[in-house]
Amino acid sequence: MDFIKEPQTIENKSMEIIANHLTGMELTEQAVKVYSRIIHASGDPDYAKIISIHPEAIAVGMQALKAGKPIYCDVEMVRTGINKRRLGEFGGEAFCLIADPWVAAKAKAEGITRSMAAMRAFAEKLDGAILAIGNAPTALFEVIKIMQESDVRPAMIVGVPVGFVGAAESKECLAQNSPVPYITVHGNKGGSPIAASIINAMLYMLEGR
Repeated sequence: MDFIKEPQTIENKSMEIIANHLTGMELTEQAVKVYSRIIHASGDPDYAKIISIHPEAIAVGMQALKAGKPIYCDVEMVRTGINKRRLGEFGGEAFCLIADPWVAAKAKAEGITRSMAAMRAFAEKLDGAILAIGNAPTALFEVIKIMQESDVRPAMIVGVPVGFVGAAESKECLAQNSPVPYITVHGNKGGSPIAASIINAMLYMLEGR
């Protein structure tokens, strides 16, 4: 069986195919790159219909990444999917507390999810940082609550939790109430690979890819 084996050729061909699904959408060049990475990560062109990018989100996100601001993730799968080598070149680092024993104990004691406890543990550290939430709607709800009840303001939020309980609602809440720029997808779709792909899209743009 004959098939393409060279990684860069595979990626280039994939992006050519994806470009056909974005024709006529009047996206900025940067938005095209984010859309393309999301579709590439998911294998689902229908994402083009549900992605929502705040007008300032990409520029603010890239500026924060270039400045070496930290990324706080709701789950390890998001942190693992981020290109940490490239992130490290700008002095940045990705963090996740979902498996921290203190977070687990706090979640059990308070009757909340570990992702909520993790966001509370990050607390003021979220100010000026990037949030990447790809799994837990409760984490996104918690971050929105933190912003409403304090002066904490992340630089931008990637909020794409996946699922059937609270996911769509948390993302609508983000789009309607966030005081900071955000990137999200509407409905039940999303997930850790999507969150990581958005961060990576911005890192690759800084790299000139």
